[in-house]
Amino acid sequence: MLRYPSLRAPLDILFLVCCIVLTFDVLGPEIWGNGKTKDYPLWYWAGQQVLQGRDLYPSDPKGYFEFIYPPLSAILLTVPSYFGKIPLYICLSLLNAVAWWMTAQLSNAMTGSGRIPGPWLFALPGFVTVTFVFDMFDLGQPNLVLLAMMLYGFWLLQHERPWMAGSMFALATAIKVFPVAVFPYLVWRRHWASAASMVVFLGIFLFVVPAPVRGFQHNVSELKTWFRGMVGSSSEQGFGQRDEQNWSWVNQSIIAVTHRLTRPVNYNQDNPAKKPAYMNLVDLDFRTANWIVLAISLGLGLGFIAVMPARSRITPRSNAEELGILFCLMTVASPLARQYYFMWLFLPMTILMHRSAYDPRAAVRAGTWLTLAVAGLLMCLALPIFPKDLQAYGNNLAAAAVIAGGLVWHILHPASDETASSSSPTKLQPGIENNPR
Repeated sequence: MLRYPSLRAPLDILFLVCCIVLTFDVLGPEIWGNGKTKDYPLWYWAGQQVLQGRDLYPSDPKGYFEFIYPPLSAILLTVPSYFGKIPLYICLSLLNAVAWWMTAQLSNAMTGSGRIPGPWLFALPGFVTVTFVFDMFDLGQPNLVLLAMMLYGFWLLQHERPWMAGSMFALATAIKVFPVAVFPYLVWRRHWASAASMVVFLGIFLFVVPAPVRGFQHNVSELKTWFRGMVGSSSEQGFGQRDEQNWSWVNQSIIAVTHRLTRPVNYNQDNPAKKPAYMNLVDLDFRTANWIVLAISLGLGLGFIAVMPARSRITPRSNAEELGILFCLMTVASPLARQYYFMWLFLPMTILMHRSAYDPRAAVRAGTWLTLAVAGLLMCLALPIFPKDLQAYGNNLAAAAVIAGGLVWHILHPASDETASSSSPTKLQPGIENNPR
């Protein structure tokens, strides 16, 4: 199924045109305007800091971090930054374009449906997530690239290349930490080689790769500062950096929404000019709210384990649905889940679209389309025409829950032809037979 874009396919041409337009949105202001804003100048600054041997973080972990990512991210920015802003921005745009294409390719190939989708079904997930893709280009965020890395990692895992799969998971984690949530899944499913590879390569990406550029001691010192300032800090005011965003409406993670519902947290705090607004149903203290977050997270984790099929019942479709739920959970489990983070629902939605098209049960097809419609309507509440209050209540979080619920239903109620074929998991799912639950 994996292929290059074709100039003979109208939808592929549309994809290329969209990439050109989105790249123009990045380069236009820099070439003809006052300079591209959002995160692009920060990436150039980080690359220049490395090139000039300057610090990426303040000496005090409690100080303000201009750059909030691990040092490897800055190292990767040095080469294009050396040639200037425009080459850097072109490089980042090309990465997003390739990641967008590969995300669609891998997602459609990993649904477990055993069918090659028609062009419109293939393109449908890209259409419904185009606003997220626009954010990736416009903001310069790496979440789409990370998604492609994670999908490729699972593709490699399914094709019996666990060490390469682990390296992809490690690279994504070393760039932006939240993909580390895949590690417990690898351990639970006993993908030992992939889990070990992830640990080994994470050490290489965090300590070995930056050492020749930054110096071993300097890099270790920066890693400690970054960890204390980002991962190791949490209070009623916020966690990590950007306290004004962590509890506000822009964050739709389980952590943020739970705290907004259980504590009197001003969800307009990202904009001091706005009147304070609250949505808490009860008035709990910070510690109690954290215990509720922990209980919810534990419940979701145990629920995920409960619906995972045993080894004897694993099929390509159940494995795809399992991964879809995992991607939903990784998205909302991140401490900070802004609007563009929900680009990671691409795979889960693609899986449900294939079920809507190919499930042999007419009622199930209709119900799955209805599930996708409800999720889509919830996501549309993030459009600018709607009040920000709806995002404060977690419209995308609710959409992720609806999609995950649909996948859970399909795991628990497989089609009859799938049930009949599950007696031969070895032939159906490469790599699963050596990784029992």
